[in-house]
Amino acid sequence: MRDTIEVAKRVGARCILVTPGQLEAGVELSYQMVNAIENLRAAAKVVEPHGLTMLVEPLNPWVNHPGAFVTKSSQLFELVRGVDSPAFKMLFDIYHLQISEGNLIGNFDRCRSAIGYIQTGDVPGRNEPGTGEINYARVFEHIQRRGYTGVIGTEHNNSKPGKDGELAVIAAYRKVDVRAGATGS
Repeated sequence: MRDTIEVAKRVGARCILVTPGQLEAGVELSYQMVNAIENLRAAAKVVEPHGLTMLVEPLNPWVNHPGAFVTKSSQLFELVRGVDSPAFKMLFDIYHLQISEGNLIGNFDRCRSAIGYIQTGDVPGRNEPGTGEINYARVFEHIQRRGYTGVIGTEHNNSKPGKDGELAVIAAYRKVDVRAGATGS
């Protein structure tokens, strides 16, 4: 973690993504959760004095990450509350959470106090908003109404190659931009 802090300082990062890894076969989930909380709490104590935030994201077990330890917002919320550090927050990854559990708006509300970062990607395909089943205009409107002012990052592919794909991504975000009234203006 100390090496990661130095790299984060060099590149001007404010956040560090961490993962608790895979489920351990034959070990009760509750024991694994306690172990994760204790290890992340120790890491958070190292990170806190540097003004950085560690983020943990859920990884869906159905499409991309079979056997992942953290797959749902409730698990992330439990981790964040258990670690109990300003240097540890939840990465609310809309793509992974839609696959793992759905109910994005309800789960956002339940976890709001623990969220430090949001990532986008539509389902299926992990492309820009508007290429799948998620109603991003509605999700973004809700997130804004709830007062979230943090970063919303993009971690997805482009649905089309080259310049056409880049233009499609820009158009997609303009279409769901709450501040523009979802009109693209």
